[in-house]
Amino acid sequence: PKSCLEIMKNLDLVDFERGVKVSGFRGYFLKNEAAQLSMALWQFGIEEWVKRGFQPFLVPALARERNLFGTGHLPHGQEDIYKTQDDLYLSATAEIPFTGFFADEVLKEEDLPKKYVGFSPCYRREAGSHGKDTKGFYRVHEFFKVEQFILCKADHQESVKWHEEITQNSESLLQKLGLPYRMVVNCGGDIGRAHVKTYDIEVWVPSEKRYRESHSSSYYHDFQARRLNIRYKDEEGKIRFAHTLNNTVIATPRILISLLENNQQKDGSVRIPEVLQKYLNKDIIV
Repeated sequence: PKSCLEIMKNLDLVDFERGVKVSGFRGYFLKNEAAQLSMALWQFGIEEWVKRGFQPFLVPALARERNLFGTGHLPHGQEDIYKTQDDLYLSATAEIPFTGFFADEVLKEEDLPKKYVGFSPCYRREAGSHGKDTKGFYRVHEFFKVEQFILCKADHQESVKWHEEITQNSESLLQKLGLPYRMVVNCGGDIGRAHVKTYDIEVWVPSEKRYRESHSSSYYHDFQARRLNIRYKDEEGKIRFAHTLNNTVIATPRILISLLENNQQKDGSVRIPEVLQKYLNKDIIV
């Protein structure tokens, strides 16, 4: 099978040379059907989550420092985060603004859980991945992601249930896209300091003959809520810290690697997954 890079260059779907000219190392332009496919994936993901009762958001990409400390992205990992001259940071994920949304608030238990799905540009310096994936766009400085987020009451068993649900949500999406994948339960040494449990979902990349991460589903217990002072009043009138969870819905351009490679045809064209055809008004890219 051809690699995603070969497919995209043959079908005029990407321009890395001009991307580097404009944005430097790891810069890229997606164009033609690759741009349309990306937008179709975002829209499809949001529509699927709205059906599941999630409230849609467009969230800020800029975040104050407190939100990064509160979510556990600082102080560790500072080398991977872009900071502006105004003491604002470029968010690496919508998890950061979603969690900060509730900082210093006391919610009512009957209003929980809060189930949000949001679209945002994401920024990562990838300082810790020097020399890794230098070609293509598995690791890039700027990408786009739809994220699911849940804020719920302090009930561990219920939070575990939500964690399984947001993970299964993403599995369902990959199944509808027809992409082969596997589930990985991360060991304690391979999860962030804020995490209680993390699943990775990895999709099959034929040209590399291996699975590669496409989703990360995390449960934080009350770690983030304590740092950002997110509380609720329970039925007995007691003030308690909430629990938070999040998972990827879809991240582009990373998911395009698996999508294009797994749908390539012998004649060099690419079949568009059936659930996305209505957004592009076609079923094949030639």
